[in-house]
Amino acid sequence: MTKSLPRLPCPNSTSTSIAQLPLGRCLLAFHSVHASALPIVALRGGGLSAIEAGPETGTAQNSMTLLDSVKNTFVPIHREGYPFIAAFAAATLFLGYFSSVLFWIGLILTAWCVYFYRDPERVTPVDDRLVVSPADGVVSAVGPAVPPRELGLGSAEMTRISVFMNVFSCHINRAPVRGKITRIEHRPGKFLNAELDKASAENERNGLVIDSPNGTIATVQIAGLVARRIVCWAEQGGSIAIGERFGLIRFGSRVDVFLPSSAVPRVAVGQTAVGGETVLAEFGASAVTPLVRIS
Repeated sequence: MTKSLPRLPCPNSTSTSIAQLPLGRCLLAFHSVHASALPIVALRGGGLSAIEAGPETGTAQNSMTLLDSVKNTFVPIHREGYPFIAAFAAATLFLGYFSSVLFWIGLILTAWCVYFYRDPERVTPVDDRLVVSPADGVVSAVGPAVPPRELGLGSAEMTRISVFMNVFSCHINRAPVRGKITRIEHRPGKFLNAELDKASAENERNGLVIDSPNGTIATVQIAGLVARRIVCWAEQGGSIAIGERFGLIRFGSRVDVFLPSSAVPRVAVGQTAVGGETVLAEFGASAVTPLVRIS
């Protein structure tokens, strides 16, 4: 049953002011848990287009066409995967010339490679109080930790939330917050199992320091046992939006997010996270560390 919603202005994602957007572009994805706060809007595909306000009644409705349904069924493949997919396909055809068994094995591996480089669209909550997951995977650590030395954040502990990606996870990395990228540092290292805690200190990694509205936040891409290729498209000195794609790690890895102590974690170890959508932490005096139940 469709619920009628009042017409509301949209909060500007870059400030606390109200942005007067054209009718039909102000989209409400969900309401804030704070009764006195402004409603949270969501970005989808770089624009406010997930749920449109009806021109006559102001009723929230999905703008879905047959073409949209087809697009949603076939998830886009990121361009970084094209060379690998082509190589797998070529090897499959070559091996298939000698053996049908090898052909089918190669075909399965090619399909897996296509699946690995999928780049699905995500609906990101736009609220400066929220920190979203930078990657798909499982939350493997939540607690205090000293950030990597090369990031220049000092020796004091920060709140670290780690998300581990296996070889079947979507490996596109997204910004956990909006802000200015003040530093990008790549450090060569080992290729230990990314699930190990010492992987944060010893493995090859690439770190981004973001000056956000709630202080300095760091996101660290960590290479794993299989993943030995960290890709980062972000540029030092540039601005980045919450949920914006900034890189990927090939074939199994981990991403650490270092937050100020004022951030309250909203996830627990073992929880599944969706990059660009799952809220990892929240800033604000009213935020409370949640209890969890495993069922």
